[in-house]
Amino acid sequence: MFIPAPLIKTRLACLIVLVVFSCNAAFGETVWLDRLDLSNMSCGWEYYPCAGKTVEGTPLSLGGKVYSRGVGTSPTSAILMNVDRCGSRFTATVGVDDRSLAKSEARFFVLGDGRIIWQSGAMKKGDAPKNVDVSLRGIKQVGLLVTGHIGKGNLADWCDAKVKMSTPLPDSVIVPGRDYYIFTPKAPNYPMINSAKVFGVRPGDLFLFTIGASGARPMRFQARHLPDGLTLNPKTGRITGVLRKSGDYRVTLIAENKFGKAEQKFRIEAGDKICLTPPMGWNSWNAWGLSVDSRKIRAAADAIVKEGLIDYGWSYIVIDGGWTVKPNSKNPLLGGRPYNSEGMINPNRKFRHMMRLSSFIHANGLKLGLHTSPGPFTCSGLTASYGHERENAERFEKWGVDFIKYDWCTYTRELKDSSLESLEKPFLLMHRILGRIRRDIVLSINPGPIGRKRKPWTWGREVGANMCRTTGDINDTWRSVSRIGFSQHYANYAGPGYWNDPDMLVIGRLGWGMKLHPSKLTPDEQYSQMSLWCLLSAPLMLGCDLTHLDPFTLNLISNNEVIAIDQDALGKEARCVYDKDGKQIWAKGLQDGAEAVGLFYVGKRPKKPSDFFRWEGEKQEISIRFRGSMSGIRGKFKVRDVWRQKNLGTFNHGFIADVPYHGVELIEVTPVR
Repeated sequence: MFIPAPLIKTRLACLIVLVVFSCNAAFGETVWLDRLDLSNMSCGWEYYPCAGKTVEGTPLSLGGKVYSRGVGTSPTSAILMNVDRCGSRFTATVGVDDRSLAKSEARFFVLGDGRIIWQSGAMKKGDAPKNVDVSLRGIKQVGLLVTGHIGKGNLADWCDAKVKMSTPLPDSVIVPGRDYYIFTPKAPNYPMINSAKVFGVRPGDLFLFTIGASGARPMRFQARHLPDGLTLNPKTGRITGVLRKSGDYRVTLIAENKFGKAEQKFRIEAGDKICLTPPMGWNSWNAWGLSVDSRKIRAAADAIVKEGLIDYGWSYIVIDGGWTVKPNSKNPLLGGRPYNSEGMINPNRKFRHMMRLSSFIHANGLKLGLHTSPGPFTCSGLTASYGHERENAERFEKWGVDFIKYDWCTYTRELKDSSLESLEKPFLLMHRILGRIRRDIVLSINPGPIGRKRKPWTWGREVGANMCRTTGDINDTWRSVSRIGFSQHYANYAGPGYWNDPDMLVIGRLGWGMKLHPSKLTPDEQYSQMSLWCLLSAPLMLGCDLTHLDPFTLNLISNNEVIAIDQDALGKEARCVYDKDGKQIWAKGLQDGAEAVGLFYVGKRPKKPSDFFRWEGEKQEISIRFRGSMSGIRGKFKVRDVWRQKNLGTFNHGFIADVPYHGVELIEVTPVR
C-alpha cells in the first residue's frame, strides 16, 4: 500500500477509541458523529474534541460556511467505530478550519477494517473543503484519522459527519471497552494486609501509621510487640504516639474479620531516616489546578477512604498551588495579607480553616501535604516561602503538615550564580529548618529546569530531600509518559529515605483546573505507566478526580501485588536490561529474593494510517533469558502474572510473553530452590 511521504515524516501521537453502535435500530437510522461520547477521542496538542465547535470553542467554519453539526479536532486525532457490517455509508465535509493558523495543514483518512477507503491528501487553510461519501457495506470497523503537525492553532473539522445504518441486527454489537481491561481479581472478603513492611520515624516526633488492609468490614486490628509510646486503635488500625528511643522494633500486625485472620511482619526504624518506602497519595494539581478549594480536598480524602484506597497504602493528600494569597489580587477568594503578624504564611479564603481541614484529614488516617516554593511566589504567582522559611515551617508544624512539595518556581530571581552550591542552598535551608521541628515532614523537591541540568538525582539526597523530581511536568500522552518513564536510569541514586520522582500518574479523569476528561492514555498505556513507576520505586501520586473513579481506574490502583513491588522494603530501583526493536525489559530485585520484571512493547512511531488503530489481538512477542541478565536467577524459576494475580508455571532459563502495543507484561520471578 502506498503511504505518502509527508505522512511518515509528521510528528504523530495516537490513541485508540472504540465506539459502540447499536444495530438494532430502525432500518436506515442516521448516527451523527457529534452525538457520540467524544471524551475518549484522541486529539492533538493540548486540545479535546468538541461537538459542534472547533477545539478552541469557535463555530465550525470551512470555506466561509459555518456548520452547526460536526466535530472539531486537531492533528493528530483518531477514533475507531464498530459498525459490525450494519453500516451502509459514511458522509462528511472535511477541511482545515478557517480560524486555523496560516500554515496549518492536515490530511484526513477514512479506514475500513484497517485499509484506507478514502483520503483527502494534504489540505491547508483556505483550501476548499472536501466531501466524503464512502460505502461501509461489509465493514466491521471504521477508523477516522487526521494527521499533520501537532501544534496550537491547528484546527481540523469533520463537519456534518454521520453514518447511515442498514440491516439492523437483533442485538447490540459488543466491543471490548475499558471494562475488558480489568485484569485484577476482586479482593477477597478475608483480610489481606497491604501496608508497607517498614516505616521510619525520628525519635521524639509524632507517629502516624494506618494499617492498610482489604477485606470485609467490620475488622479488628492488633499489633504484637508494639513498642512503648505507641498505641493502636483496634477499630481503625491507626498507630499513633511518640517513640522516645532509637532502634529497630519488630512488630506483628494482625487484621481479623469473620472470614479469617491475616498477619504481617512490620519493622519500625526509629532513627534519622523517614520515608523508607516511596510516598503514596494524591495531589490536587492535575484535576483542579488553581481552582482547588477545601471542599475538593475534603471530597478527595473522603473518596480515598470510601473507595478503599487507604486499604492499599494511599495516604497523602497534597494541596498543590492555589491555597495561599495572591498579592494585589482583585479576586476576594485569593486576595488578602500574605503573612500574619508573626511572619507566617496565610492561606487564602478558600482555605481559611486550615487547622480544621488538617484535623479532618488526620481523623481519616491520612496525611496532609502542601505546595510552596523557596522563591517569593509559586509558579502561579501566589505567595511562597522566600524570607519566611522558618516561620512557615513553624506554621506547617502547627497545622500538622506531613509533606512539603518544594517547587523551584520563582527562586531563579534570587539565584546569584548557577553553581551547584547556589542550586542546593534553598533546599538545604528548608531541610535544616524542618529538622528542628518535632514533626516528620517528607520533603519533596523540584529543582526546576536550571537544577535539572545539574543532575539533581546525584545531589538530592545531600540536601535532605526525600524525593526529587527528575523531569519536567508530565501530561497524559504516550509521548510524555514514555519519554519520561523510559529515561529513568538513576538506580544508583535511589533507596530507602530518598526516591527519584518522575512526576505523577496521569490516569483517571484529569483536567488541570479545566473541564475534566478521561486520560488520553489507552488502557494498555495506563497499565504501562503504573507498572513502570512501581518498578522504578517511584513515589505514586494520583492526580485524578477521586470522586468519580470508574471501575477500570479503581482496579488499576488497587492491586496489592503491583503496589507491593513499589513499596518493597529493599528499595531497589529497576534497571533496563534489554532495549531493542521497540521492546524494553526492566527488572528489580525484591527483598524476598524474587525479581519483578516488566516486559514493555514501547512500539515505534506509526508509519501508516492503519497503525493508528490497534485491532484486537495485535501483540509482539517478547522473550527474556535470565541467565546472565539479572542477578539471582539461575536454573528453574516460577513466574507469576502480577496484574492478573495468577501463577503461569515453572520455567527453565527463559520466558516468552505476548505484549500488546504500548502495553506491558508485569511478572514476578522466583527461583526454585
